Amino acid sequence: MNRLAHETSPYLLQHAANPVDWWPWSAEAFEEARRSGRPVLLSVGYSSCHWCHVMAHESFEDQDTAGYLNEHFVSVKVDREERPDIDAVYMEAVQAATGQGGWPMTVFLTPDAEPFYFGTYFPPAPRHGMPSFRQVLEGVQQAWSTRRDEVGEVAGKIVRDLAQRETARHGTRPPGEQELAQALLGLTREYDPQRGGFGGAPKFPPSMVLEFLLRHHARTGAEGALQMAQDTCERMARGGLYDQLGGGFARYSVDRDWVVPHFEKMLYDNALLCRVYAHLWRVTGSDLARRVALETADFMVRELRTAEGGFASALDADSEEEVPSEASPHEGAGGSGRHVEGAYYVWTPEQLRAVLGEDAGLAAQFFGVTDEGTFEHGRSVLQLPQNEGVFDAEKVASVKRRLFDARARRPAPGRDDKVVAAWNGLAIAALAETGAYFDRPDLIEAAIGAADLLVRVHLDEHARLARTSRDGRVGPNSGVLEDYADVAEGFLALASVTGEGVWLDFAGLLLDHVLERFTDPGTGALYDTASDAEQLIRRPQDPTDNATPSGWSAAAGALLSYAAHTGFEAHRTAAERALGVVQALGPRVPRFIGWGLAAAEALLDGPREVAVVGPSLTDAATTALHRTALLGTAPGAVVAVGTPDSEEFPLLADRPLVSGAPAAYVCRNFTCDAPTTDPDRLRTALTGP
Repeated sequence: MNRLAHETSPYLLQHAANPVDWWPWSAEAFEEARRSGRPVLLSVGYSSCHWCHVMAHESFEDQDTAGYLNEHFVSVKVDREERPDIDAVYMEAVQAATGQGGWPMTVFLTPDAEPFYFGTYFPPAPRHGMPSFRQVLEGVQQAWSTRRDEVGEVAGKIVRDLAQRETARHGTRPPGEQELAQALLGLTREYDPQRGGFGGAPKFPPSMVLEFLLRHHARTGAEGALQMAQDTCERMARGGLYDQLGGGFARYSVDRDWVVPHFEKMLYDNALLCRVYAHLWRVTGSDLARRVALETADFMVRELRTAEGGFASALDADSEEEVPSEASPHEGAGGSGRHVEGAYYVWTPEQLRAVLGEDAGLAAQFFGVTDEGTFEHGRSVLQLPQNEGVFDAEKVASVKRRLFDARARRPAPGRDDKVVAAWNGLAIAALAETGAYFDRPDLIEAAIGAADLLVRVHLDEHARLARTSRDGRVGPNSGVLEDYADVAEGFLALASVTGEGVWLDFAGLLLDHVLERFTDPGTGALYDTASDAEQLIRRPQDPTDNATPSGWSAAAGALLSYAAHTGFEAHRTAAERALGVVQALGPRVPRFIGWGLAAAEALLDGPREVAVVGPSLTDAATTALHRTALLGTAPGAVVAVGTPDSEEFPLLADRPLVSGAPAAYVCRNFTCDAPTTDPDRLRTALTGP
């Protein structure tokens, strides 16, 4: 019996009709394995994972394969986005055993959840040196039946080895000037000066490293840091990684030149990059940065916002291939039934002509669409290649609008509409700041809507956070460290933008949980799961940034900002202790701890505390000072705005108007500047080294 029909995860629901007798991760599944004497097949993936879909179609929908699984295994399906703790623990085992990892992740466990055999994708027939999935199943079943003691010894050794693996984490202090300079040097060595970004293919958008580079430039004036950030942002935005019609970024580029993306679009990438481009504009005034920040924000609101006000997790890479009608080839006649990677996004010259007529040549030149194609089967991913010549802006805008409208008639990629707390926290921060910078109150309202959903649905009466919800119904899984940290980060940004202190209060409740339930009181190290969470074979603890900021780095940054707002020493001390990991890892692996480096930049800068007081939040002079404060580039600066008698923010206490006029107070390291009523003077106080 397949038991996934009542789950909240879209990924699990995609497998609810499989002939495999799937179980969700549960004590009952492992009890069944013990009762029946069968090993557990653990299959981990996520809804927008291309190869997860492939393996599902090839193996899990196959009656013979399902029959073999149902006879010899207890099969457990996990959505890694709902249970990042399970994913982290077993991915660590996969990587330790095989030297690599990825999704789908395929792990065989004893009934005590101890792993003994590992893999990722397995094909239905032997291919490229890989055994078939059926061969793997038969080999594991034979070993389990005939050499069970040996299997148990292997599993026990793997668990012991995992328990002994310690992150080389703690320096004795937060990083200082020397470590951050070494990190910058390490990034310079790995930088690709021809193409932007770091390393070779596949190439991922380095959003957290870019934030560090922008902050380092703001604190020190290092032009090389700004140049790397600016050039990388331009190359990504001009390449196929960025959706030139609808805005938003794909997960990564399969090549070094940012031409061909892996087409899925993730909320977390777009939230992080939206914020980076907004911050780049704040430093440089770049028109490109402004356009990309706003288009990415609009993409998130248009295509990822749910009916309840939250933001969905992802759009699939695959979609149904379009079959155009003969009468009107640009109108489309529905899908072919065959799902193809990138089908929604790519174009041929013929398709351009069908939509644009005589403007097709201009579009092909402007977007780099060739007869040979830059993708597969003569199709091209739209880019903005460095063309010579001048294009008519109105004509280009018309072309983009017509292509966007025509694309909207194609079969759309699937959407994973579960709301993940951490990623919504990142989106709240990005939308709040982008809305404030560019006078887009609608974006701020979208951020408030998502924050309200998290409070109403994800927070319980003890301010404990649930990881996910869907259709307004809370999911069964507890929040992990990144949920508490990223939601706190979003609430802190929202508090600074709106002047509503309730968001600071909610951030404090979440960060109190970080101190009490996620922190090792002896070392100050942070765990990914709470002390009272389900006990797995190992308590996950990873300080390195991957696709998103690690919970560890994100918590350090949020704790530091909250301490700057409130003066609470416990939170400042916890942030400093947590940043000891950056002293150890920053100079060695800067690409994988960018958010921690960014938080360290804020610590070295103070961070600065800005209080803006005025007769009302709508007063023009108050608004001018508030906007100037938000646009300050000082790393990690916190902003409070309100009236002199307001109790919304601790920073507003004892801050009177100056000669009856709105004023801004800037403090740093227990020292305050004289208050100013002049936006230009405030700008100087918050800009530059």
